[in-house]
Amino acid sequence: MTGSAQSFAEIPLVDMARWREGDAVARAAFAGEVREICHHIGFMILTRSGVEQGLVDGVFGLAERFFALPEAQKALIDKRASRHFRGWEAVGAELTNGRPDMREQIDLWSEHEARAPDVEPEYMRLLGPNQWMPEDVLPGYRETMRRWYRDLGALGDELMQVLAVGLGLEPDHFDKRFGEERMSLTKIIHYPPTPAGQFGVNAHHDAGFLTILAAGRTPGLEVENADGDWIPVPVVPDAFVINIGEMLQGMSGNYFIATPHRVVTREERYSIGYFHGPSLETTLEPVPLRPDLAAAVAASPRHRGAGYMALKEETAAGVGDMQSAHKPAVYGEQLWNYFSRSYPENVARHYGR
Repeated sequence: MTGSAQSFAEIPLVDMARWREGDAVARAAFAGEVREICHHIGFMILTRSGVEQGLVDGVFGLAERFFALPEAQKALIDKRASRHFRGWEAVGAELTNGRPDMREQIDLWSEHEARAPDVEPEYMRLLGPNQWMPEDVLPGYRETMRRWYRDLGALGDELMQVLAVGLGLEPDHFDKRFGEERMSLTKIIHYPPTPAGQFGVNAHHDAGFLTILAAGRTPGLEVENADGDWIPVPVVPDAFVINIGEMLQGMSGNYFIATPHRVVTREERYSIGYFHGPSLETTLEPVPLRPDLAAAVAASPRHRGAGYMALKEETAAGVGDMQSAHKPAVYGEQLWNYFSRSYPENVARHYGR
């Protein structure tokens, strides 16, 4: 890590093979280093992840083929038709704190049995099927994405073990808390060149636990340090960008930090984001922190004051974009807040709100 602890100047590289191939001492040392990166920076670049590059290349190939289709064919999986908020959306459809993001994307979530449209609590309405392109239009789409979910889910589980060990917990601590009907998201994203004065995606925190991003070949992702400087994330072949989301920030008692980031690109850009998550009913009580880790949070105004993305109502009332003091009790509530904030027209269309 270079730069001061609070105002990093670059994103560190982390070699996952050190965890897989090391003995107990080496694994503990690796987990401690990752813990400190997630405390000070919240972002890292993961090499030797164990995910086959052929799979990653295959998903990017699907992305390029899909986004080259005429809009009428992309609309076969129009997100507006899904009460579970899954499918394709056009440029500008997603809002970040009321501002449109200049990207188009496909959203896929873990698939579970759909609940009734009026089920309570309302976040259980998010469970359901994805929209899949017909095989004759986009061959291999469903098979490739199901393999992606399997392999990225396994990597996400392994990284959660590393983070648990780093916090002094049992390796399976998060696995035990995450439940059965786990809800992870994949975004297949196409950014056209960003118009002047706008962003491919506006500055934000990720809403969930842990993000694994295949960032593609084109730069554009930027991370904000504690001094307010925007640090570009370099393109590293055969690597993933890993970052902490708000839920893991909260569950770690603000020891881990969800760091603001954004995208602006001068060229067409593709990226594939996987957002590792638990069941919707997973409770968000903080884990027990070691005294030294709790003291580090108490000594840092940045960590003590770390907030969440503002609720839709808070934004309207003038609360800062990432300064909400609201803390949901369960993961599903956080996701429902995200959809209400980012897709108000879809929520109104399907749920009359």
